[in-house]
Amino acid sequence: MKSVSLLLVIGLGVAVAACPKNPPPQTAPLMNADSAAAAERARQDSIDAANRAQQEEAERVRQQRERDSLAALGRSAEEVRNSLASMIHFDLDKSNIRSDDMGSLDQKVAILQANPDLRIRVGGHCDERGSDEYNLALGNRRAQAAKQYLVSHGIDASRIETQSWGEEKPLVDGHDETAWSQNRRDEFEIISGGDNLRRPS
Repeated sequence: MKSVSLLLVIGLGVAVAACPKNPPPQTAPLMNADSAAAAERARQDSIDAANRAQQEEAERVRQQRERDSLAALGRSAEEVRNSLASMIHFDLDKSNIRSDDMGSLDQKVAILQANPDLRIRVGGHCDERGSDEYNLALGNRRAQAAKQYLVSHGIDASRIETQSWGEEKPLVDGHDETAWSQNRRDEFEIISGGDNLRRPS
């Protein structure tokens, strides 16, 4: 009988020991005021750093766009300058504008219209044949022909000067038609208003 009681007491002890106990409630560690302020500062520093990085990137992009824009303007101005400087040529003993040069003169009209302060000089040239007097007169007629074309297309005559060089300034040295055909020409030179050339729209 004792052993049965003993077994019951042991069994009861084991059963009680096996029953799960409620764990003590977990309490979050409390952050003191210094720790909270440090965490807030760190968070704000991180936000500020991100904002600075964003502003720096925006400024870098703006500066790059400005450089690209200036480079494009420079290229555009150079293209306008080259178009304005392109020469036209003439047949032997002629001063009439050839049909294949009208397109070049039309481009000059558009450039002059887009740049109202621009003034140019047209220089007329001849090949080496003919007397000095004849070639000076022919060079003058060639320069005047280009000026008249520009004026007839709406450009004020006061913006265009003319000059004859006769045969004094050959473009190509030579004594055959290959050289002569290149020397019979008009050249176009900017005399004022060419600092900030705008491309025709």
